[in-house]
Amino acid sequence: MLLTTAGFADLLDIGRQTRPHMFDLFEDYPAALGPRSRRVEVSERITDGGEILVPLSQHEIERVVDCVRAANPQSCAVCFLFAFQNSKHERAVTDELRRSLPEIEVCASSEVQPEFREFERFSTTVLNAYLQPVMAQYMMELDNGLKNLVPNASFGLNQSSGGLMSVARAQRLPVRTALSGPAAGVVGAAHVAAAAQRPNTITLDMGGTSADVALIRQARVPTVFSREVGGFPIRMPMVDVETVGAGGGSVAWVDRDGLLKVGPKSMGANPGPACYGLGGTQPTVTDANLILGRLSEDGLLAGTMNLDKAAAAAVFDSLAQSLDVSPLRAAQGVIDIVVANMVRAIRTISVERGHDPRGYCLMPFGGAGPLHARDVARNLGIEEILVPPAPGIICAHGLVVSDLLEDFVNSGRIEVKAENITQIEQILDSLSAQARKWFEQESILDHTRAIRIRLDMRYVGQNFELAVPLETPGNQIPALMVGDLQQKFFSTHEDNYGYFNPDDPIEIINIRLTASGRLAPLADYRKLDTSDSAPVTTDQREIVFRSDEPVTCPVFSRNDLRAGHTLIGPAVIDQLDATTLLYPGDIGTVDETATLLITLSEDLN
Repeated sequence: MLLTTAGFADLLDIGRQTRPHMFDLFEDYPAALGPRSRRVEVSERITDGGEILVPLSQHEIERVVDCVRAANPQSCAVCFLFAFQNSKHERAVTDELRRSLPEIEVCASSEVQPEFREFERFSTTVLNAYLQPVMAQYMMELDNGLKNLVPNASFGLNQSSGGLMSVARAQRLPVRTALSGPAAGVVGAAHVAAAAQRPNTITLDMGGTSADVALIRQARVPTVFSREVGGFPIRMPMVDVETVGAGGGSVAWVDRDGLLKVGPKSMGANPGPACYGLGGTQPTVTDANLILGRLSEDGLLAGTMNLDKAAAAAVFDSLAQSLDVSPLRAAQGVIDIVVANMVRAIRTISVERGHDPRGYCLMPFGGAGPLHARDVARNLGIEEILVPPAPGIICAHGLVVSDLLEDFVNSGRIEVKAENITQIEQILDSLSAQARKWFEQESILDHTRAIRIRLDMRYVGQNFELAVPLETPGNQIPALMVGDLQQKFFSTHEDNYGYFNPDDPIEIINIRLTASGRLAPLADYRKLDTSDSAPVTTDQREIVFRSDEPVTCPVFSRNDLRAGHTLIGPAVIDQLDATTLLYPGDIGTVDETATLLITLSEDLN
């Protein structure tokens, strides 16, 4: 149920009137989560400066509570106009609802997303209320179950921003768990990349249904503050991940124009690809890899899951006939297309934002990432591939190395000029005080505490902002100077758009402070034993690379590799959770952390 300022009940339906697919004449928009019949208008109004224009009376509060009681919803979202500037009215209604109707989950926009842009704030809060009844119950049961198993233990949940939060926080703000799985993968990848001294890395997380890519600069996990999930806008800190429908289970099909397509439909894990033998009847990326010899018939998961090459060949015979090519050509075409889809996603986060991917290392993970990494790197001109020791569990790795994280924000338009510096410093002091209180509540020790400050800045008159980081030496609020703020914004604007105008006025829209802390120290990577002997092959496999002629390749077990081992392609490296492919001329070396560094051959074909 939605409670909102009088006159704004239709805001969720009106939205932004944007068309993501401009030329799609039949595009459908998702229906608002709160139907019109479940919205109650409240007589109150606050101005954009935070002043009370229409007071909220006690009689109106009682009327609203009666409406909610009569409707008997599971949850209720309270979203008033400009509540991020003055939350007095929202708090009054929320407090009374929680006191009078404790069985109903209640959330206020000033608690969930206290930033301007009312549509995104309303949408995020309503989505939070939609999730709250289910997630709160689930978290309570999970917490109780774990306490029965390990009485003195506590656990955290991953956030979309790439940090952990407490169970109580997750129960109140379940919307912050959206896209938290891919976020954990990027955090884990950043940790592995830093240990391998590769601070500039592009991540490729390819599983069975989709591929998630992200760009890490200077070992920093990339963050954005707005995204759509299922067609609904969400505004909150999130790891900047681009997703494309390219996974091992992605289905290959021919459109009405006779063109080969791959994805976004996926066969998932069950029935899965045809080669799984579980009833899959459509050709997939995994079937193509099996036909090309990149996967072994002996199976996945260290041989515990056999693959049916005959079943894969059967579905590809049908696809090949539709395309009038050989099954091998059809399989190679499927791989080329799924690789092109991932390359396009990486270009979106790199080239289109002014970053040259050739200056980055590619880190593949997920069950299918290392198998396709070489083809992706070749198309982007990337010369190094970094394969972590256990590619299939990098998301779990990310959870282990994540810090507790909390974001604090103050929203409002402040022009960057000398007379406003004191106001900006006062806001930062207030956010810093909130962070210190949070540190104490979470029992985070002083030496593990850290803060980051970002200002959302733009030229006056622009519609969108750029996040400009401020240095925080010794976790202290820096001294602010107008000239320094301007130069930082100019530099960020030039990085993103290729230019800046020093004469136009600048304004700050949001002031953000992110607090992080670690509850326990991280252990160092266990160093791998070194070996002067050559690695031992476990098998041979016929693999088709860029032509129809198969090439005999040695197969190595990842478990048998030691620090200092060097592999020269063509070669295949099998392990429990992934398969890594080296093309002819590629060189793979193993370091003391068991990470595999692949240097591509000068011939990038």
